[in-house]
Amino acid sequence: MAINVNIADDIQRLHELHQSGALTDAEFAQAKEKLLGQTGSGASFNQTASSSYARDEDAINQLNRFRRSKGDRWLGGICGGLGKFTGLESWIWRLIFVFFAMCVGTGMLAYLLAWIFVPEEE
Repeated sequence: MAINVNIADDIQRLHELHQSGALTDAEFAQAKEKLLGQTGSGASFNQTASSSYARDEDAINQLNRFRRSKGDRWLGGICGGLGKFTGLESWIWRLIFVFFAMCVGTGMLAYLLAWIFVPEEE
């Protein structure tokens, strides 16, 4: 909403300059087109919001495919599942979890939460 108010204010200023003779018709049209082109019209804003929503939905659908591994597991299969999901080797994920468990302390908590909430592959 604030973007539309700023655009309206800027167009009003351009119109006032045009009425006072400071801008020619061509300059006014060019400045108005440039202003609307930079900020985007309502239609292009809606298209951008719609495509952003579609990308978010795709990301959520991909995240829903994440499963704990049955075959590549040491404890709960989280690292094996992350390996399949991301393309990184599962031993790299194991090192990451061990590092965060030793240094920050959150690795064990993250692993346990993932073990609880991530479903096992079928």
